[in-house]
Formats: sequence, structure tokens, C-alpha cells
Amino acid sequence: MIKLKDLLFEGKPPSIFIPRRIENRVERYIKQYIRNGSKGDLSLSEMGINKLPDILKNVSVGGSFDCSYNELTTLENSPVIVNGDFSCGDNKLKSLVGSPTYVGGNFACYHNKLKSLEGITEKINGGIFCSDNNLVTLKGSPNLINGSFFCHGNKLITLIGGPKVVNGDFRCHVNKLSKLEGAPETVDGNFYCFNNKLISLEGGPKQVNKDFICVNNTINFTNKEIKNICKVKGKINCKSVGEINIMVNDATRND
Repeated sequence: MIKLKDLLFEGKPPSIFIPRRIENRVERYIKQYIRNGSKGDLSLSEMGINKLPDILKNVSVGGSFDCSYNELTTLENSPVIVNGDFSCGDNKLKSLVGSPTYVGGNFACYHNKLKSLEGITEKINGGIFCSDNNLVTLKGSPNLINGSFFCHGNKLITLIGGPKVVNGDFRCHVNKLSKLEGAPETVDGNFYCFNNKLISLEGGPKQVNKDFICVNNTINFTNKEIKNICKVKGKINCKSVGEINIMVNDATRND
């Protein structure tokens, strides 16, 4: 797929484009996409834009929409419907107000300045990837996540307000959690809560269909303590800090 930025800058130094000329070209690119039936993916990634063009707000994107790696402070004018993935990571967003009304794939908003998930799309058919923000609450999250839910690398002291059922991995490691109150009741994949400040497993999931990893917390829990609150079908790791680096690398690979 040819990206707009490649067409804009091919063979010419980016410095010759003043912001207004880039904005005009972005709009022409979107108009061409609409004339072509709004089919396939639409990428505005790495364009240096600080606002999405007005022309986008009534568009239904046939594939995925990517506006990551920009200077966006708002999602105003987002496409109304995105049938694939919606990616707005690596911007300066403090709010998700203005998100599409429907996302058919994953919703990725990692590496922003979000403090909550309020304003997020209500109908998301995939996972939510909101790691590495300033989240202090998961308020605004849908109750059911059809994919994975990554909220690691934030400032969470509670999981209250988060999803109840996650049909993929749930990763809340590297936060400030002292207990697991508000965790999903069922996690179909892995449950990662390592590198927190856990002193209690209270509120933890009732069933995890893969691995339960909770090493490097304030209290070193035993396998028995975890099994007492949760049915774990995979392995349990609550002691070995030697595997932390491996798990962190694996847990962040999809970000």
C-alpha cells in the first residue's frame, strides 16, 4: 500500500512543504479515497498533522484507518465507521472523545497522554491497546473485549471500570496496583500482572485459560494462593524474576 507521505515527499526534501500545502494535499488524498469508493485502508500516519481534516468526519473507511505518529491532540473529525483497525497511537491525545462510532478490528491508542478511556468507541470488534499512557482509571472501557486488552505501563491503582470478559490476553503489568479488584472475570488468553505493588489477589479473575504471571510484586504469592481464587489452565509463575525481561519483551511486541 502506497502511503500519502511517500507521495508527498518522494524525491524532494520535506522542508519545501509548508503546513498549509500539506493540509491541502491530505484533503485531496482523502477526496480521492472517497471517489474510489472508500475501499481498503486509509493511512495518514507520520504526516505531522495536529488535527484530522473536516472532510473525514462522515467517511466510512472500508479497511483500517491509521493516524498514528502525528501531533494530534484530539480525535475530532475521525471517520464515523472504520471496518478494520483504528490506530491513533504515538500522538498527544488527552481524550478519546471523537472516536469512530464503530471499529471492526482493534483500537490502538498507546503512547499518548490519556488519563481515562472515556470517549472510546463503544462498538469495537477487536482488542484495545492503551498501554504507555497516563491512565489512572479504566473508566470508559467496554465490558466485553473480543481480542486482547493491554493497559500496561500506566499509573493505574485500580482495575475498576475495565472489561469483565477478555477473549485474548489481559496485560496490566508495570502499574501501581495493590490488588486486582476490577479485573476481568474471564480471560481467554494470558493474565499478566507482574511489576506492580500487589499485596492482595482480591478481585482477581476467576478463570484464565492460558498463563497467570504475577512475579515481582510486594508479596510473593504462591501457586496455591492463585489457584484458590482462579482456575488457571496454563502455567502459573509467581516467583521467578529471571523471566521478567523475556515476558516484558513479549508483552510489548504487539505495541
